[in-house]
Amino acid sequence: MASTEKNEKFIAYAKTLKNIPWCEDYEKMISGMLYDSFVPELVTERIRARQRVTKYNAYFPDDATAESITSEREAMLRSIIGKVGKRPYIEPPFYVDYGCNISVGDDFYANFNATFLDCSLVTIGDRVMFGPGVSILSATHETSIQSRRDGIEYAKPIAIGSDCWIGGNVTILPGVTIGEGCTIGAGSVVTKDIPPFSVAIGSPARVVKKVEPIADLN
Repeated sequence: MASTEKNEKFIAYAKTLKNIPWCEDYEKMISGMLYDSFVPELVTERIRARQRVTKYNAYFPDDATAESITSEREAMLRSIIGKVGKRPYIEPPFYVDYGCNISVGDDFYANFNATFLDCSLVTIGDRVMFGPGVSILSATHETSIQSRRDGIEYAKPIAIGSDCWIGGNVTILPGVTIGEGCTIGAGSVVTKDIPPFSVAIGSPARVVKKVEPIADLN
């Protein structure tokens, strides 16, 4: 269900991110309220994000080396993603709605075909790994047909703690928090929160075992 008031904490955090398309509907969007996804500010930023991502996905110079492509891709990622830690690496192609609402920690790695529908805030900790085809879907709609006809939608934040491994073709749905140290098995659909230091598999994903907690490196 959509929120009925703005989330001032989320709005304050968004002020630390890059390329934010500030407008009334942006603040509603990240707050989980119903909003119009076709206001000019949001449409323009989605186009800009796709332009940046298309350049990233196509970029592979003939004289590239491991060092040069890593450095150049990192610089491009920092123009796409709202907040980026040290040593990020995303295998192209990947896709975003806005990019600006994504925060990733240090040593983030995503394999091919990662998709981020980052209409709400997407927060990812340190040393997180994605298998191929992971989908982070913060966007959603009402079941009311008329609101969908009218282009009205809403979104819920997604958070993934540090030291998580998200297997290939996992789908993470709006509003989900995955605690630190988790493994999500390939092909799972995560519909509810997963507690820290858990292994979860299936559709919907369910915890099947716990792993021994270790201290955070930070």
